[in-house]
Amino acid sequence: MGLLSKPIKTLDDLFVHTLQDIYYAENQITKSLPKMIAKATDPQLKQGFETHLAETQNQIKRLEQVFQMHGQPVKGVTCAAMDGILEEATETMSDVGDKDVLDAAMLSAAQAVEHYEITRYGTLIAFAKQLGRQDCASVLQQNLDEEKATDQKLTSLAETRVNRKAP
Repeated sequence: MGLLSKPIKTLDDLFVHTLQDIYYAENQITKSLPKMIAKATDPQLKQGFETHLAETQNQIKRLEQVFQMHGQPVKGVTCAAMDGILEEATETMSDVGDKDVLDAAMLSAAQAVEHYEITRYGTLIAFAKQLGRQDCASVLQQNLDEEKATDQKLTSLAETRVNRKAP
């Protein structure tokens, strides 16, 4: 059990904890994306990051809505997985000298983030449905749909532009 979290004894406890986890993760992403926007040299990649920043801000609002719907205070718990993904991305970006390779590295890091988010939202939706909270599941589904669409856009951008430009 974490130092500041309560014990997880029920599926409802796990749902709330996972909600807090993704809330923290989404907030960390909003701190990292502006740095990636500033470093991106491919115009489509830069635009993709800008679009995802706006989407992430809306996703945070939806998560806050789910907290309210479920009668829980809005708060995050440290997500070691997201912290690790973002730390690895920062380290890799600092090791890259070529701007086109840097774009490919940032795109790759963004996809790692997307894949984590997709797993979390899928899990939250399954928990919400099991708990009889279709209302929460419907709101979370909007976030999941956006994450999957972003992942597809990033894959297309990698295959058609960014990875091809890297030496």
